[in-house]
Amino acid sequence: MSPSPARITAVDTYDIRFPTSRELDGSDAMNPDPDYSAAYVVLRTDAADGHEGHGFTFTIGRGNEVQVAAIEALRGHVVGRPVDELCADPGTLNRDLIGDSQLRWLGPEKGVMHMAIGAVVNAVWDLAARRAGKPLWQLLAGAEPEWLVRQIDFRYLTDALTPEEALTILRRGREGAEERTARLLERGYPAYTTSPGWLGYDDAKLTRLATQAVADGFRQIKLKVGADLDDDIRRCRVARAVVGPDVRMAIDANQRWDVDEAIRWTKALTEFDPYWIEEPTSPDDILGHAAIRRAVAPVKVATGEHAHNRIVFKQLLQAGAIDVLQLDAARVGGVNENLAILLLAAKFGVPVCPHAGGVGLCELVQHLAMFDYLAVSGTTDDRVVEYVDHLHDHFLDPVRIRDGHYLAPTAPGFSAAMRPESIARYTFPDGTFWAADRDDTNKKGQAA
Repeated sequence: MSPSPARITAVDTYDIRFPTSRELDGSDAMNPDPDYSAAYVVLRTDAADGHEGHGFTFTIGRGNEVQVAAIEALRGHVVGRPVDELCADPGTLNRDLIGDSQLRWLGPEKGVMHMAIGAVVNAVWDLAARRAGKPLWQLLAGAEPEWLVRQIDFRYLTDALTPEEALTILRRGREGAEERTARLLERGYPAYTTSPGWLGYDDAKLTRLATQAVADGFRQIKLKVGADLDDDIRRCRVARAVVGPDVRMAIDANQRWDVDEAIRWTKALTEFDPYWIEEPTSPDDILGHAAIRRAVAPVKVATGEHAHNRIVFKQLLQAGAIDVLQLDAARVGGVNENLAILLLAAKFGVPVCPHAGGVGLCELVQHLAMFDYLAVSGTTDDRVVEYVDHLHDHFLDPVRIRDGHYLAPTAPGFSAAMRPESIARYTFPDGTFWAADRDDTNKKGQAA
């Protein structure tokens, strides 16, 4: 009798939070005190190779327990699946998770449930890449175009992108891929940094970090704006004086403004030559973004980190609402949906500059950008991946930056696995850090 196939045996979840609000890391006009957090999932198997699949979605503190509960609601679709079949066709699970009608009702295909689906699907891709012995970017770039197309859910997309068009793009993308791979391994993928620009930083810290960014080889930085115009003018003036005229400077309002306000505010900052204005208004307001784009040109309009799904990206592109598409590795339904988004961007000729930062988003999204370069767009022109120098030491395979570029990961997987000691320390509320913090708070309360 042949042995039974290896299967997924457990879906373990963790509510992991870091106290970034205490140093104002990550602060912006809409989110003044974020505690960067990960709703983290590990897929365990009974396979002899011992491989696991790691994934997560990013939140900023309170509510992370809701995100973890959403991941746990998907457990029944995952436990018991044959590992070989799952890794050979992650799209099957992706469609099953999206197609659960009772859970779909909570979206559909948006919000907490959709982010949970993304965490689980990304964990499957991590497992598949580990079993293949390749970093995810290499697994995707080397895959047959026909197989990649089968991974995509084209429902609601065919008025903008058909499977046949996607296949044509991917077949064309294979041309020159070997030379691009060599360049990627030698040079890396261009990055920009938001580290100097958090809204809570004073001018001295802004100056110090912007100076360091240029010294480290970054050719673009980003500043958070949107809370106070006079303050934004002063901070942009400081930053532009530090980096000089030849380094791009993007600005990011984090959804703070109405449409007319976004136009006025952006125009008030044009003297500092902003490269793009990011999230100038509600991420759901497609026509608003189009109006802003028409009014503030030549300043570019960028958005996407809070776009719910591939359908929103489709409409942003169809409406001519954006100059720069900023996909997020953990906001939509995982790798499968981001494949669709990358192909939509290629169809419409819009550059992709992924959102990163957060907890582990840099680690994840570098793979998608590198795949795009090798197999879809074929270029890094006007393309950069966001980089923030936060929390990388909690990952087993952290990003590596050299001369303002992401170096290509070489370890198998999606670079998603966190260090066990970090999980033990920062799991909320009973990890060692949070337990000690709670004890200190109680002692202070008693002393008062």
